[in-house]
Amino acid sequence: MELTDILNRDIICPCGRTHRCDIRRLCIEEGALDRLSDLVTESHVLLVADTNTWAVCGEAVLSQLKHRVENRCIFQRQGHLVPNEESLEELRSHITEHTDLILGIGSGVINDLCKYVSWQKNLPCGIVATAPSMDGFASSGAAMILKGMKVTETTHAPDLILGDVTLLKQAPMNMIRSGYADIIGKYSALNDWKLSEQIYGEYLCPMVYDLVKEKTDAIRAAAKDLNQRDPEAIRRLTETLVLIGACLTLLSTTRPGSGSEHHLSHYFEITGLIEKKPYFLHGTDVGYSTIVTAGLREKICTVASPDFQSISKEAREACYRKIYKEFWPEVQALQQKAGRYDTPIYHRYREHWGDVIKILSECPTAAEIAEMLTDAGFDLSEFEALYGKERIERGIWFGKDLKDRYSVLWLYYDLFINESEAKNIYESKHL
Repeated sequence: MELTDILNRDIICPCGRTHRCDIRRLCIEEGALDRLSDLVTESHVLLVADTNTWAVCGEAVLSQLKHRVENRCIFQRQGHLVPNEESLEELRSHITEHTDLILGIGSGVINDLCKYVSWQKNLPCGIVATAPSMDGFASSGAAMILKGMKVTETTHAPDLILGDVTLLKQAPMNMIRSGYADIIGKYSALNDWKLSEQIYGEYLCPMVYDLVKEKTDAIRAAAKDLNQRDPEAIRRLTETLVLIGACLTLLSTTRPGSGSEHHLSHYFEITGLIEKKPYFLHGTDVGYSTIVTAGLREKICTVASPDFQSISKEAREACYRKIYKEFWPEVQALQQKAGRYDTPIYHRYREHWGDVIKILSECPTAAEIAEMLTDAGFDLSEFEALYGKERIERGIWFGKDLKDRYSVLWLYYDLFINESEAKNIYESKHL
């Protein structure tokens, strides 16, 4: 099944549900930018970019659309553009009563901002991709940072996605690798999905599961060609990123593409913003975090007879305060609403322990994930060099609390956390 097979039609699935992803205008090829004028039929277009993405092709987009461009919102930022309340308000201020399309020029954050605001304003949106750096192009979810929390808001998929391979192959290599690593992270996400189906009875669509797994396996072979900026490899990478995002829209959930590896990635981003420390591109964090979560699965698989641990509510909240600082009440409120800590499920683990071990064993090992990233040119030493061992360990214990979704991080926590570990965190002098 290819990308065009799942767009703009009802898919009556063997899982019992009907899926749909509406993306009316899609073009991923060399020279795609030359087709933009024909693809855009609207007459009052708001262009959205930041200074970096505008420099890539802003003037070329403007030349294609000419008088149809009504306004421009070009974010001026030092460092990362953050998809927060400030950025949302700045984008909204450029919309007029005549605006009929919000067209982003960029990648992850620009795309998410456009999806979020266009959904609020009941407008179509589109994206001219400048880097194959993440899998959210076709997703109906918008990853935002609101009230200091990383949240995925349900919006709509873009109406138009354009990826000019001529431009995409010139993207910074760290962004190309980031897109590749985001796909490799699906091994972890899919494994968490299957684990949650076993433990919680969560809905799992076999068709989408198999499709994402198939495309993830296929992109592994492109790693070394991506390193050479091979146009066909870049096209395949971009199509795969769009296809996986479309799969998320088919199900109206990010579950097939986001699990424990994304929870760790969100933790590094949020704590980086809180502590004013650097963090990697999203997909890069996902790739490195996939090595971490694969290692956790391997450790769990050595447990023949599970014995579960816990810490006091007071110790947990002390860790929240230490890690998330002024935003810790938001984390606490999320987990209180989710109720995960109030309903231990140790009996389910014990009843299904053999099945749990079997599922965890299906995921590639940490060494295999590391090889996949090394093949694409990653320097694995940079992960711990940037974050440090203690920060990574804190993420393993409490990165899961930024989301209400079950993953292997919860199982690892239930098996191995104790008051001593928690005390090491909230009494640490390194935060």
